[in-house]
Amino acid sequence: MRTLKIRKEKNFISFFDEKTGHYLRTGIIENGRETGADPFAASFPELLDVGIMGHCIHGQAGLCIKAGIECYQGGPYKKNSNMALADFESIAKQCQGKTYQFALGGCGDPDQHEHFREILEICRMTGIVPNFTSSGYGITEELAALCSQYCGAVAISWYRSEYTLRAIKRLADAGVKTNIHYVLNKYTVDEAVDGLIFHRFPDEINALIFLLHKPVGLGKEENMITGENIKFRELISLAGSGNPGYKIGFDSCTVPALIHNSGNIDLNSLDTCEGARWSAYISPDLKMMPCSFDNEDMRWAVDLRSHTIKEAWMSSEFEDFRSRLKMSCPECTERDLCMGGCPIRPEIVLCDKKYQYTANKGDTFEPIADVAEKGIEKVKTILNGKEPVLV
Repeated sequence: MRTLKIRKEKNFISFFDEKTGHYLRTGIIENGRETGADPFAASFPELLDVGIMGHCIHGQAGLCIKAGIECYQGGPYKKNSNMALADFESIAKQCQGKTYQFALGGCGDPDQHEHFREILEICRMTGIVPNFTSSGYGITEELAALCSQYCGAVAISWYRSEYTLRAIKRLADAGVKTNIHYVLNKYTVDEAVDGLIFHRFPDEINALIFLLHKPVGLGKEENMITGENIKFRELISLAGSGNPGYKIGFDSCTVPALIHNSGNIDLNSLDTCEGARWSAYISPDLKMMPCSFDNEDMRWAVDLRSHTIKEAWMSSEFEDFRSRLKMSCPECTERDLCMGGCPIRPEIVLCDKKYQYTANKGDTFEPIADVAEKGIEKVKTILNGKEPVLV
């Protein structure tokens, strides 16, 4: 059975092996030759974060807070409806033949959706690989077997509990590629370093993925990691040591910090913010936005009740988001690696030389223009004379 999918864009080609999860993308192709320059965005999302959950059993039981995790979706308090099965099917059909993977999510554990099996079946019927993140609280042996049948990978959030370890074991025993998602804040980074040094994470896991704590939802700004955090720098050093004991990954929000503390980490292995370039988020009530961290303010949200996914992807809202990545830090020699970091929460960007524009949504932007090559004067013109502020 063929598992390699190939997608040819206007000036690049991407490849995805749905069995191994391996992904490869060429550089920009000109006159039949690969230039080595990275393409900026796809014409349709290659990955969609589909928020099928509107409420969270785990959060409402107080278990997130007990574990010291401040849910960015506000899980302990939200009581919204889960995504309707018909809505999910409509999303999947629009993505058939275009999108490689769905990351099932939202406010709650996707495995607790009332139509979880049907959702997984729809994914496979439309040629899309489903993955999801869960607290593991409700993972039974039956659910683990279902995941083994349909899912590419499952991530269990690190909640330091018996049910965390139980879920990891059940999934691994069922043959599911199982990762740990570990949220890094100023209180959890010491434990992460200790866990790597003394190999305290389960042997069954495929990889350990570190996610930056964000000041969204219940997330408090005072609990964020800072670039000066010595333990955080030690963690990055351990990750790049060549022998950390586990396969290590970081979310793309961490890329600015990795660039400036890379050590032995190959910078070619990093890819920065994918929002509106390679991926997007769809909320349970069908609002599509570049990233789930815009789920509170919805500054770049498009309603899929009145627009298709393709229309949302090509909308002025998504163009505006992409323009911010295009225009960031025009004088920085490393801007192509991180594109200035997160446009939604710039306070999480761990870079001491980041340029930040005093601009808000609604300012005049040049859609998808490569202003980074046009110099600072061009950027000031586009921002109606406003000066970029070096912070």
